[in-house]
Amino acid sequence: MVDKSITNKVDSLLSLASDHGIEADPADVKINESGLDFYAVFARAKDGIPWVLRAPRRDDVVESAAYEKKVLDLIAGKLPVAVPNWQVHTPELIAYRRLEGSPVATINAEKSNYDWYIDPKALPERFFQTLAEAMAALHAVDHKEASRAGVRVKQPDQVRRSLSDRMNEIKRSVGVSAALWDRWQRWLADETYWPQHSSLVHGDLHPGHIVVNSAGEVTGLLDWTEAEVADPAIDFTIQYTLFGDSGLADLIDKYKEAGGQVWPRMQEHIVEMTAAYPLLIAAFALKSGLEEYMVMARNALGVDEQGEELPTS
Repeated sequence: MVDKSITNKVDSLLSLASDHGIEADPADVKINESGLDFYAVFARAKDGIPWVLRAPRRDDVVESAAYEKKVLDLIAGKLPVAVPNWQVHTPELIAYRRLEGSPVATINAEKSNYDWYIDPKALPERFFQTLAEAMAALHAVDHKEASRAGVRVKQPDQVRRSLSDRMNEIKRSVGVSAALWDRWQRWLADETYWPQHSSLVHGDLHPGHIVVNSAGEVTGLLDWTEAEVADPAIDFTIQYTLFGDSGLADLIDKYKEAGGQVWPRMQEHIVEMTAAYPLLIAAFALKSGLEEYMVMARNALGVDEQGEELPTS
């Protein structure tokens, strides 16, 4: 049985698109509910052009969408891969022509995992090469230009201070296990881990945001809400989670070859930053008010509903 609320949402999006001259074929519509901030509908217009239609799930993402538009305007034409070109941007609707290719994976909410377009254990060499080239080009975008465009800019010392502040806030509001807290503090205090430069980063470079062609080459990057000038390591953390030490080392080598700026303890730093990922889950849970993400955050932080440390097995 079709969920009537979803049907109504799709009808509303198609109606809004029509108001902006996008006449979608109701018989050629696909719903993507995996996004945390937006409902998305893939629709083909009657002239054959495929579109992405997005509507905010919550009021707070309207502001983040306005920020994302600034990022997209900044990076347009600067990367060797495509990014969305929003032709409609209102508080109710974002619409752009769908990028050619497919996300390398999509989130399966029921399984709490990915559905892969390409076998993650058999990703071609060109996937990592083209991903590294795109990351290197992104990280090279001029900071002053980013600032003029209204994009957040954090210098290395500001990155660490902001991270420390977030750690303290999450410890107060949610809780964190002693072992994880000690690990974070050792990492924060050790200068040798940290880069002495900042870069324009995507900030959420998971497989659902990476578009590939049939050969597995990266051809586009989606969803730029978290982009800012900050620590370049953030764009490597999910790759480390998925592909481990050897996969991360290979990506760093290709990134360096593509002109990316590396530093002595870059790989170790990325590993430690990955250990701080529960902060992002908790921050999203607090912002969105979604209890399922708060449960996920507590588990990752090693605490119960009262913020008390969970027993270790």
